Amino acid sequence: MRKILFISILLCSIFSVAAQRNLQTINNAWKFSKENPNNAESNTLDDKYWETVNIPHCWNADAYVSKFYYRGTAWYRKHFIASKDLMQKQVFIKFEGINVTAEVYLNGRFVTKHEGGYTAFTIDATPFLAFGEENLLAVKVDNSLQDLPPLSGDFTMFGGIYRDVWMITVPKQHIELLNAGSSGIFIQTPKVSAESAEVLIKGDIKNDAGTSSQVKVVNQIINPEGKIIQTLEKSLNLKSGEKTSFELASKEITRPVLWSPESPQLYQVKTTMIDTKNNQILDEISNPLGFRWFKFTGSDGFYFNGKPMKLIGICRHQDQKPLGNALSDEMHRRDMQLAKEMGANFIRISHYPQDDAILEQCDKLGLIAWEEIPIVNTVNLSDHFQQVCKTNVLEMVRQHYNHPSIIMWGYMNESALVTVRSIPEKDRQAVYDKTKEIAENLEKIIKIEDPGRASTIAFHNSQIYNQTGLSSITDVIGWNLYQGWYEANLEGFDKFIRKENEKHPNHSLIISEYGAGSDKRLHSLQPVPFDFSIEHQQTYHEHYLPVIAREKYISGSTVWNFVDFGSASRDESMPMINNKGLLYTDRTPKDVYFYYKAFLRKDVPVLHIASRDWDVRSGVQNGNNPVISPLKIYSNCPEVELFADGKSLGKKKIQNFTAVWNVPFAQGKTFFHAKGKYVGKQTEDGMNISFEAIPAKLNATNIKSLELAVNVGSNCAFTSEESNKTWLPDQAYTSGGWGYTGGDIFYASKGRIGSQIKIGGTTDNPLYQTLRKDITSYRFDVPEGIYELELLFADVFSKTGKVVYNLTEEDQSFEKENIFDIVINKNVEVKDLNISREFGHFFAVKKRFIVEVKGNENLSIEFPVKKGSAFLNGIKLRKL
Repeated sequence: MRKILFISILLCSIFSVAAQRNLQTINNAWKFSKENPNNAESNTLDDKYWETVNIPHCWNADAYVSKFYYRGTAWYRKHFIASKDLMQKQVFIKFEGINVTAEVYLNGRFVTKHEGGYTAFTIDATPFLAFGEENLLAVKVDNSLQDLPPLSGDFTMFGGIYRDVWMITVPKQHIELLNAGSSGIFIQTPKVSAESAEVLIKGDIKNDAGTSSQVKVVNQIINPEGKIIQTLEKSLNLKSGEKTSFELASKEITRPVLWSPESPQLYQVKTTMIDTKNNQILDEISNPLGFRWFKFTGSDGFYFNGKPMKLIGICRHQDQKPLGNALSDEMHRRDMQLAKEMGANFIRISHYPQDDAILEQCDKLGLIAWEEIPIVNTVNLSDHFQQVCKTNVLEMVRQHYNHPSIIMWGYMNESALVTVRSIPEKDRQAVYDKTKEIAENLEKIIKIEDPGRASTIAFHNSQIYNQTGLSSITDVIGWNLYQGWYEANLEGFDKFIRKENEKHPNHSLIISEYGAGSDKRLHSLQPVPFDFSIEHQQTYHEHYLPVIAREKYISGSTVWNFVDFGSASRDESMPMINNKGLLYTDRTPKDVYFYYKAFLRKDVPVLHIASRDWDVRSGVQNGNNPVISPLKIYSNCPEVELFADGKSLGKKKIQNFTAVWNVPFAQGKTFFHAKGKYVGKQTEDGMNISFEAIPAKLNATNIKSLELAVNVGSNCAFTSEESNKTWLPDQAYTSGGWGYTGGDIFYASKGRIGSQIKIGGTTDNPLYQTLRKDITSYRFDVPEGIYELELLFADVFSKTGKVVYNLTEEDQSFEKENIFDIVINKNVEVKDLNISREFGHFFAVKKRFIVEVKGNENLSIEFPVKKGSAFLNGIKLRKL
């Protein structure tokens, strides 16, 4: 340690450090407006009434409440003083991310236009600055649909300056800052093994002074303990205005400390530029260095540092409700920490490059990364589109070149999806040809820029990629597969991937997406695909993960998605949200997150009572008998014992990291406590579950305080977030009880309960998306008295456009007019009810009635049909 300190002191004594670069954010107090005045870039415009915002900033909070969110232009203006002290420096401004395009002006003069919302860019501000005076930096941002990627996508295209803005000042002689937004230094490890490694350092330096300069470039390789192990130097003469490159190769480094998910040991390369005339340090920058090597195979999967490894991880979008994509660095780092705590060793940074904080954490935590540019769903035939794609992939590679966590560069996701589903067949071949041409060109760029990493594309469940030759271009193929979600049969996943390997045994493949939606408000004892119940999502992942782990030829997988994220084009149970996440939008883990943690973590005990998503339950009770309901535990312990209010419910062996007890519930709250041992370490978990027992038979006693609500036409219980009221799954009528007679569950498309279209006029969307059509009646055998009866309707019998991401092959929805009466205990309460004509399609309608039940007549609601079908979405009854 004293030796390291001595070297540092010696370097400082030899070289002056007064002139090093300065970096600081200029994120505070920008002026913002969605107006588009003609002179928004001009110093003469008065912006004192504009909104004052801090960067990161996003203008699309509206995307969480409407699919028609604002996509257009907005202006940002920053007033700042450029000190006279900077006159002898070179001043750069770096924008980490502006979506989708940005036009930059400084003091009214146009500087540059950047196309692409997910990569950084840097400008040389020096020629435009007024030193010692106030300056105006103005940026016109446009997130409208343009001729650049992404043309579409199952995610919201949030607008704004949503990542940091940096001012970087350096001496006139400096490391190049205008190389595609990169650091200007590029580090390769052309040779790596457990025994030895070599490092190759490349870079550019620039002289912006009016005179020539003699400089020395010093590169120090520093090991994880902070010790300088090698110093590489090169002297260069720089003419005025000249930019020159350097390349330095290290000597052999014996027995390097390897970087891996288990031990993410990081070296550093510190690059210092020195004026040889006065030994002054001109510029200095550090970059991470990790020694690792890897190999993908078609038959044996993935190898890392010479050993087989299964890549198991996550896909991640960058937004968080209600902030859009304007997240802080701390929030990005938190997400990576949550992934690491779950046990992930892999991340697909989807579908675009993300904040530098993500890759910094991947390096530090040991998360292997795949990063990609946003060519999603389809391509444009224009030359401009292809050129932007080339620029974006070049920027991505150069900007994140030095991160050892990255092993793959990607550049397309489901690129034939729109082509297959939305483009007329006669026009498809031209799009396929252009897609392949773009892929081949991007592949060439990647192999020239960075031959040491693998390339990849993600495909959707279609053979078109094999037929068009796209699958033969990249090193690794990603398959986005959703059997058991968009298709009914879970086992279809096993069959598809096995056949794909048999047909193409040399294709190295990854399951790049798989997932199922879930809504905390929906629970089912009989879950089915596309019901959005928490229970089906759990069943889905409990099937997929063991298959992925078992099949040797599968190199790995990334679950779709790590976090529920904004997708304004979606309706479904949670409009504007894709809810396939293992975490909610606020980053609270769903119970299924702990299945992954139990499956993946071998270093710590995991025991989780998997009912945080269902801690308030309801069930139908026969007499005084308890209601039997399942309680699941996720654990990596071999055996777990469960207790209810201190009473043991027995021990169970853990299979597939899961055990289920059929628990007797009664009215009230129960405390559950679970215990187990993992590698000799005791672990436990506990939680309360509240239960409401709904009587199967209604009488004068139990009806008094009961508010009976039924989710008609659904297999799921639904709990409203607003009222905390639970609507029970539907049931058929039996004598002495309550339920429906006649009709069928409504399927908008094959295998899909209910509609997936947003229902207006309510936040209880799922309650109105399901219904029983052709219903004859609903009956409650209740004692005499006065009751409040509430009927819920939403007419969903309307054709809708085919949504690209909804991968069903058959659309059974149809438009028809439905007219029926509402007859309560033989009295016609509503005649010729026509919901669609009176209220429109996909709109929530409540009709409430006060009904007197006399003697033994009970309560019967009938729906005689005049035209089309009678239907009912929900029903609620309470005694007054």
